[in-house]
Amino acid sequence: MKKATVGLTGGIGSGKSTIAKMFNTVGIPVYIADIEAKQLMVNDEKLRQEIKKLLGNEAYLDNGVLNRVYIADKVFKDATLLQKLNAIVHPAVGAHFERWKTTQNVPYVIKEAAILFENDSYQYCDYTILVTAPIPERIKRVIARDQITKDQIEERMQHQWTDEKKIPLADFVIENITLENTKKQVEEIHMQIKGLLA
Repeated sequence: MKKATVGLTGGIGSGKSTIAKMFNTVGIPVYIADIEAKQLMVNDEKLRQEIKKLLGNEAYLDNGVLNRVYIADKVFKDATLLQKLNAIVHPAVGAHFERWKTTQNVPYVIKEAAILFENDSYQYCDYTILVTAPIPERIKRVIARDQITKDQIEERMQHQWTDEKKIPLADFVIENITLENTKKQVEEIHMQIKGLLA
């Protein structure tokens, strides 16, 4: 049986992590690309050297931990730099994901990634799920979660496509406003995907 890859994406604050947990609950393993990328950026020596070459030694703190504030400050102000960083990190994450996928014994796995459509990686997925939520709600969630300013959030949003641009490319859309309704949508999509793969 071919194991399918289902991409899960959505703008900042849309609630991707909440939805990922809901898929875990129905027995589907989720690969969180952002978390795995950060671990690879610390643990993969070749990747570390390439990042230092691009962003300077300040990209890492003295204890070897990623200097996330410094990196975010540089790349979110410079689109070319962000593209270059993504071009280094994404192939490494892609290869790591493929290795991880082979160890999962399920009909499909979920790959959660913030910029699935923006960087064309949705083309490597069998199906895609887009999580949406109204922008004021998303801003409120991120302020509560990350203690950053509205301006900082809006700056990051500018690097992501709008929902309107992503919806036509998605196979499934989850409108994440109330948890109860979201849970129902997740269960329905899970059954639909299983049906498509049967």
